[in-house]
Amino acid sequence: MPSSTPTAERGATAGAQHLPPSGYVLLSALTLFWGLNWPMAKIVLGEMPVWTFRSLCLVVGGCVLLAIARLGGRSLRVPTSEIRPLLLCALFNVVGWHLFSAYGISLIESGRAAIIAFTMPIWAAVMGWFVLGERLTRSGVLGLALGVLGLAVLIGPDLASLGAAPLGSLFMLGAAVSWAAGTVFMKKFRWSIPVGVLAGWQLTAGAVPVVLGALIFDPIPDPAEISLQAWAALAYVLALPMVFCHWAWFSIVRLFPAAMAAAGTLAIPVVGVISGAVVLGEPVGWREIAALLLVCGALTVVLVVPALCQARRQTRR
Repeated sequence: MPSSTPTAERGATAGAQHLPPSGYVLLSALTLFWGLNWPMAKIVLGEMPVWTFRSLCLVVGGCVLLAIARLGGRSLRVPTSEIRPLLLCALFNVVGWHLFSAYGISLIESGRAAIIAFTMPIWAAVMGWFVLGERLTRSGVLGLALGVLGLAVLIGPDLASLGAAPLGSLFMLGAAVSWAAGTVFMKKFRWSIPVGVLAGWQLTAGAVPVVLGALIFDPIPDPAEISLQAWAALAYVLALPMVFCHWAWFSIVRLFPAAMAAAGTLAIPVVGVISGAVVLGEPVGWREIAALLLVCGALTVVLVVPALCQARRQTRR
C-alpha cells in the first residue's frame, strides 16, 4: 500500500467541499479488493516461491502505474536530487514490505497476517517522533498501547510457548515496521514528482533486487505444475491490489478528506479476516476477534481522530 502523505493533505481541504458518489464506489472497491488480497496471495504462495511471486507483482505493478501516469500526461523524469531518497523509500516501502509480508502470509493464516500488517500507522507514529520530530500526542500513545495489546492477544501465547517459533507473525511485524519506516521517510523528503509517478518508480526500483533474488534463490517455476486456482489468484493480485487499488487510493485521497480516506483502511483487515475464513476456511477465534477490535481501535485513534480534529480546526478558520 502506498503512502498518502503528499496528496492527502490537499484532499483534507478540497475533499471536504464535495464528496462525489464515485469516491464512495472507489473506497468500497478498494476495501474489498485489498481485503481479499490476503487469502488470494496465500493461495499463490502455496504453489509459487516468495521471490518469484513478488517479482511478478512489482514488475507488473510498477510498469502499469508508470504507463498510466504517462498516458495521463505526467512526466516520468526523476530529478537527480530525489533519486537517493526514492531508492531509500523503495527499500522499506517495497522490498522490505513485500518480502516480509509474503513470507509471513505463507506461514500463518491470511486473516492474522492482515491484522498484524495494519499496525503500521502505530509504528509510523512512533518513528515520526524520532525521525521527524513530530509530537507524540495522547492519541498516538493510546493508539500505540491498543496496538501493542492487540499484538499481545494475537501472538503473545505463541511467544510464551516453549519451543514455539512464530516466524510468520514476526515476519508480518517486520513488514508493518518496514512499511512504517517507508512512510516516515516519504514524509521526511520533499518531492517534486507526482505521487503516482513516485509510487510507480518505487515499485520498479524495488523490483530490481527482488528479481535478482528470484534468479538466485528460486528454481524456475514450471507453469504446468501451478494449478488453475493459483493462476486465477495471481491474476487477481496483479490486476486489482497491485494496479487498480494503487490507482484508486491516489484518487481517493484527492477526493475525500483525510479522515474519511483513513477510515476506509479500517475495514481492510476486517475483510481480510472474513475472506480468509470464507475462502480458505481459516479459524476465527476470540483471539483474532479481540486483536482485530483492538487494532481497529488503535487505527481509529491514530488516523481518524487527529484528521477529524484538523478538519474541524480548518473549518473554524
